[in-house]
Amino acid sequence: MAVGGAEGLAGRRDGTTRRVVVLGATGFVGRHAGAAFQAAGHEVLAVARQPVKTSAAWRFFPMDLVNGGPGDLARMIDTEQPVAVVNAAGTAWSSSAEYMRQGNQLLVQRLLEALDGASWRPRLVHLGSMHEYTPQPVGTAVDERTPTDPATAYGQSKLLGTEAVLEASAAGRADAVVLRLANVIGAGTPPNSLLGQVARQLREAARSEGEALVRVAPLRASRDFVDARDTSEAVVAAALLPVGGQVINIGRGAVVHVRTMVDLLIAASGMAARVVENTGRTTRSPADPDWMRVDIGAARELLRWSPRRSLESSVRDLWRATEPR
Repeated sequence: MAVGGAEGLAGRRDGTTRRVVVLGATGFVGRHAGAAFQAAGHEVLAVARQPVKTSAAWRFFPMDLVNGGPGDLARMIDTEQPVAVVNAAGTAWSSSAEYMRQGNQLLVQRLLEALDGASWRPRLVHLGSMHEYTPQPVGTAVDERTPTDPATAYGQSKLLGTEAVLEASAAGRADAVVLRLANVIGAGTPPNSLLGQVARQLREAARSEGEALVRVAPLRASRDFVDARDTSEAVVAAALLPVGGQVINIGRGAVVHVRTMVDLLIAASGMAARVVENTGRTTRSPADPDWMRVDIGAARELLRWSPRRSLESSVRDLWRATEPR
C-alpha cells in the first residue's frame, strides 16, 4: 500500500526530486507533456508499450500495463522516486467499446495498483476528457460542477477511468488530480482526427498541381480547441501545485466552429483547396454533441494557468509537423 501523508507530500515537492514519469510518452499529448517538463528542468522517464523515437534526453521504459501488470511500474516508482506520474496513455476514439475500455479503464486500474504497490508516493496527474460530461446546450459553458453522463462510448470509458482515480484520491490511496481536456491541437495531432485527416489530404494534394480537394464529414459542430503546448504547461502546474483531489477543466474558454479550424489549416498550408462535406461520411459518433465550450475559471485560480497560444499558431505547428522527413 502506498504510504505518506500531507507532510511527506509537501516535502517531496520542494525540489528534492526532479524526475517525472510520463505514461504514453510516445503519444500526442504525452510527447508535449514530456517536452514541457524537460523545459521546466525535470528529468523525463518515458513509459510506453513500444519504443518510438523520443527526445534523446529522456530515459525510455517499455511497459504494457494492461497485459503486463503493475509490478514493473511499482518497482520503477520506488527506484526512481519521481515527483509525479502523468497518465497521458489511453485509447482515443475507436469503433470497439472493449478496446476503449481496456485503454481508458483497465489501464487506469493497473496504474492505481502500481501506486498501491509502491512505497514512494508521487503526484498522479490523470488526463481525462471533456466528453465525460453530459452534453450541454448551445451557448452554455461546461464547468467542473456539470453532471457526468457521457453520450458516447469513448466518454463513458474515460469517465470510468477518472472515477477510479477520484475514488483512490478520496480514500487516501493516491495523491491525484484530474485534468479534463478539451480538443487539443498542435504538432502531432492524431491522423484520424478531423484536422489530422485534412492535413493528410492537403499533403497528398501537394504532390500534384492545382486545387486540393478536401473531403470531410459534415462540419456542423462548434468546439473548444486548446494548443498542445498550453495544455502541457497546465499538466506541469498540476504536477507541482497543491491541487490533489481536484478535477480541473483545460481549454481555451472559447468556442470555434470546426469549419473555421479547417479553413485555418488550409491557410497555414498555403494551398488552394476546396472543401466538400460528404453527408455519407462521418468521423464521430452521432451521439457526439455539436457544442462544447469550457469554463476555465478553476484552471486560472488553482493552476494559475491561462492559454497563451493562438489557434493560428496551433495549426501552423500541426501543418509543419506533417512535412516529410
